[in-house]
Parts: sequence; structure tokens; C-alpha cells
Amino acid sequence: SLLQFLDLQQLNCLNEAVEHNLKSIVSSKSLNTSSSYLESDADEQLLLNIAFNQSVRVKSLIIKSTDIAHAPKKIKLAINRPNLGFDDVAEAEEPAVAQVLELDQETVTKGNPISLRFVRFQSVNSLHIFVVSNHGDEDETKIDAIDIIGVPVETTKDLSGLRQQQEN
Repeated sequence: SLLQFLDLQQLNCLNEAVEHNLKSIVSSKSLNTSSSYLESDADEQLLLNIAFNQSVRVKSLIIKSTDIAHAPKKIKLAINRPNLGFDDVAEAEEPAVAQVLELDQETVTKGNPISLRFVRFQSVNSLHIFVVSNHGDEDETKIDAIDIIGVPVETTKDLSGLRQQQEN
């Protein structure tokens, strides 16, 4: 899980309900198992802006929602776009966004991993998840838990160890 690398200060979600916000389901930096959930406010759309404290490679996502009528159906993913707003993604399709996905009911209710196009998620500093619609065409979208699966990008700044190995 990459949740341990979240930058909670930079985390935000557009159109979230005040009492059911993104931080309530990710602030523990592990898959949410509490009764907290994220819920949209004015309509079914949500724009989750998830920042990491270092570069990561994202392999898959888990988006879990036990209430299928309010569960996300179509989502668009973008990366490294710090000031992304609804206008930027509403009409955007690939390659303007990194990937567009239709989530089936079983994947969302069971919280199955959703594989991503790994090549497009190699050096991610921020992940943006735009929830376009939900399964029941309801006014609110609810998400019980989110997890982001991948690995941190390893960067080697200290090359002294490398030189020593070469001399031996």
C-alpha cells in the first residue's frame, strides 16, 4: 500500500461533504475499516487530489463501496496535476488523462484491485481520481475505502557506496 506515503497536508477532494470527507478514510494511512466514508456533496462527481511525500509507481487501485447504487462507476485518473479542477477533467479522455475506467459492481463491492496501465504511472507525485458517475445514477457518490498499490521510486543520491564497490 502506498497510503503510508500520503502527504496529508496536500490532500483534498472537490465536492466532498463536510462531515464525510476524504481525510476521514485515508488519514490512518491504511485501508479504512472504520464506519467513516467519503461522500459527494452537490452531485455525484468527486475529484480526489492525492499527494505523496515522494515519487511512487502505481500498479493498481482499490475503491470499495458497499452501497452499490452510490458506488463509483466511471472514473478518470490523472497524475502530477496539482491544480486540477472539474473543468480540466470533465470532457478529458485519454491521453489527456492517464486512464479512464468503468468499474463493475463486484470490483467495487468486494474492493478488488483495479489494474492500471503501469507504464503511465511510473513517477507519480500526485494522483487525481475523478469520479464521473455512480452505478445507480444517484445524487451522491459514496466511497468506504481507497487503497493505492505500488512501490516508491528508489532514488540513490549517495554514490559513495557504489565507488567503494568498484575499487574492490
